[in-house]
Amino acid sequence: MKEAARLARAENKIVGLVPTMGALHAGHMALVERARRESSLVVSSIFVNPTQFGPKEDLSKYPRTFEADSQKLAAAGVDAIFYPQPADVYPPGFRTYVNVDGLSDRLEGRSRPGHFRGVSTVVLKLFEIVQPNFAYFGRKDAQQVRIISQMARDLNLDVEIVICPIVREPDGLALSSRNVYLNPGERKSALVLHRALTAARDQLACGTRDALSLQTAMQKVFSAEPRAALDYAEIVDADTFEPLTRIARPCYVLLAAFLGKTRLIDNLYIEPAAPNSDSFQFHL
Repeated sequence: MKEAARLARAENKIVGLVPTMGALHAGHMALVERARRESSLVVSSIFVNPTQFGPKEDLSKYPRTFEADSQKLAAAGVDAIFYPQPADVYPPGFRTYVNVDGLSDRLEGRSRPGHFRGVSTVVLKLFEIVQPNFAYFGRKDAQQVRIISQMARDLNLDVEIVICPIVREPDGLALSSRNVYLNPGERKSALVLHRALTAARDQLACGTRDALSLQTAMQKVFSAEPRAALDYAEIVDADTFEPLTRIARPCYVLLAAFLGKTRLIDNLYIEPAAPNSDSFQFHL
């Protein structure tokens, strides 16, 4: 992979990287499609990264569907698939990790200690191996994308992070490889995340700017869905990911919830319609 990356750079090719953990769905393929439009060589990595899973999380049962994934990527026009094994990425004696202070220890980082250290480390390794000009990530993992963007800036990495919209099922459920874990009842109940975000958006559209009111509205939606256990519902600054009390600048409404044993996340991105405007655009 490194030799192919060096050759691509020598030929002045624009390299786009789509990092994945496999179990590909239409959200991943939207990233590939964007990369195809903007790059002359597209690489997709498939690696279920053990260092981002906690001891009680689903590493062993995480779906691994390499044959189906590779067929999808080939059909979509991906030029190379990077498919390392854990021992390739973390050889014996490995002891170097990357941590982005401040952004990594709350929300997902609080619920999944060590998760973002694993994410930052493996993404930095992928960037070093593939040497992409552009790397494509979905906005569903908003905190992850923010952390990777900060890492790329802080470490002077020669890669541009491209953030792509959330891809949803027709009924509003955000696509996730973990959706396959849901039984039919849990799948129906999982729509509570989209309903809660829609409730927050509707209140914002009606003029509500108080973050606590938005949280209360979302919690009310969740309280009516007995199969769902809310982990957090927070409104945070889009740059610092610190909690907001009032909506006045770009921010995220972030949700995490358990449906049975399956943990899902989703978000609503909010930004002013114009500078110094009290009118907002909503990206759900």
